[in-house]
Amino acid sequence: MLSWIIVFIVFGILILIHEAGHLIAAKRAGIKVEAFSLGMGKRLIGKEIGGTDYRLSIIPFGGFCQMAGENPTEATGSEDEFASKSVGARFWVIAAGSVTNYIFAFILFSVIFMIGSPTLSNEVGQVLKGLPADKAGIEVGDKVISINDKKIEYWEDIVSEIRIAGKDGSSLDVDIERGDTTIELALKPEISTVTNIFGQKVSTPLIGIAPQNKILAVSYNPLEAFYHGGKRLLSLTAMTYKGIWLLVTGGMPVKASVSGPVGIASLIMKAANLGIVHLLIITAHISMALAIFNLLPFPVLDGGHIIFLGAEKMRGKPVSVRFQEIVTNIALFLLIGFALFVTYNDVLKLIPSGK
Repeated sequence: MLSWIIVFIVFGILILIHEAGHLIAAKRAGIKVEAFSLGMGKRLIGKEIGGTDYRLSIIPFGGFCQMAGENPTEATGSEDEFASKSVGARFWVIAAGSVTNYIFAFILFSVIFMIGSPTLSNEVGQVLKGLPADKAGIEVGDKVISINDKKIEYWEDIVSEIRIAGKDGSSLDVDIERGDTTIELALKPEISTVTNIFGQKVSTPLIGIAPQNKILAVSYNPLEAFYHGGKRLLSLTAMTYKGIWLLVTGGMPVKASVSGPVGIASLIMKAANLGIVHLLIITAHISMALAIFNLLPFPVLDGGHIIFLGAEKMRGKPVSVRFQEIVTNIALFLLIGFALFVTYNDVLKLIPSGK
């Protein structure tokens, strides 16, 4: 029960932040916000402040920021309506939700690096027989302290340096700490074909070692944490867009690569069981994904509305309401179908094999 409460809290916070972005941008643009709701459906409780009904609704999922004149068919031409504002103003109001989600992800990643980001140590936990590390004499329990004179602190440093320095099969100078002794080794990586996180076959240098299951909490001062938080966010953003491109072009299977609300809820529960830092990590990932997903150029999503604004800017007049309705209804039908497909696959993944 507690796990489900945590799931609703995480989703609620992320939705609240997204809609708050729309709210703040709308207020700054002089647009009247009629209602700001956490949850959907019938209003449970609320309070009107500054002409806006801040409410909690009966369905504890989703939320909305209802602006005057947002629906073109209901616009009266008043100056405080969404439709009456310039294309630029409306663009920022629409984009603000994703921007706040992205900023929130950056803040969370920075906090994680201040608290202590979980990282694997530089200790060898497994040596694969017959591969370069085994032939060179590396043993379980050894610590890799440098590669080609570059200091190694964590396992990700080992992976990065081998990938960069050994990509052409060049020999590596590896310093190993074994007890109180430092051992200098020279080994040449093997170029092997492996499957990456996108399901693609790629050639990569391997020396044949795996990490010890020792997790270190690496923390930084606030300035360094901001740097590492931003770096992590940009890296994950690039990976996400690459994954989207591969999905669209057929380079990555949708069935095995995409999760919906059920799959995400399962991830949140698992993260919560591991501790607050892991929960913050998965929340940061979801917030970033929401920002990117909502800006995709697909009708119904914020990105779709931005496409209509772009067309309006080029044409010098708004896209017809009828055309927008037709395209949006088709897109909504496709999105619901996709959501059902993804949810079905999420459920199958959670059912034990053979049942």
